[in-house]
Amino acid sequence: MLILLAFIIVFHITSAALLFISTIDNAWWVGDNFSTDVWRTCATNTSTCTAITDQFREYQSIQAVQATMILSTIFCCVAFLVFILQLFRLKQGERFVLTSIIQLLSCLCVMIAASIYTDRHEELHKSNEYSIEVSKGQYGYSFVLAWIAFAFTLISGVMYLVLRKRK
Repeated sequence: MLILLAFIIVFHITSAALLFISTIDNAWWVGDNFSTDVWRTCATNTSTCTAITDQFREYQSIQAVQATMILSTIFCCVAFLVFILQLFRLKQGERFVLTSIIQLLSCLCVMIAASIYTDRHEELHKSNEYSIEVSKGQYGYSFVLAWIAFAFTLISGVMYLVLRKRK
C-alpha cells in the first residue's frame, strides 16, 4: 500500500509540474526565429519579447486559454492538498471522491485551454499586430506538455475515484 501511495503522490506532483511548465514556458508556438505562448512573443535572435495585450484581434481567445490553464494548475494543487488532508481524515474503506472531482476539474480546464488554442491557432498567428512574422511555425513543447498534462490529470482523477483508503 505504501508503494501505491508513493506512486500516486509522484504521479500527482508530475501532473502539477507539467501544468506549471506548460502554463509558464514560452513555447506553445515556435518557429526558426521566434517563440510565442499565451503571454508573450519573443524573437530568439534579438532576445526581445512583446507582451500579448488587448491590441491583438484574438485577445479574448488568448485570455480564455490563460484563465483555464491557471485554473487547471490551481485545481491540481488544491487536489493534492485535499488528498493529503483526506489521507489523514477519511475512515478506512472510504474513497477519495472530493480529490477526484477537483482533479477531474483540472483535467477539464487543461483540455479546454488546449482545445481553444488548437482551434484558434490560425487566427491567432495570422494577426498583423505581431512585431515579427509568426504564421509559419509549429506547435511547441509547452503545447504538447499541456496535452500530456491533460492525460495525466485524467488518469490521476480516475485513480483517486477508484482508490479506497486501506490499512
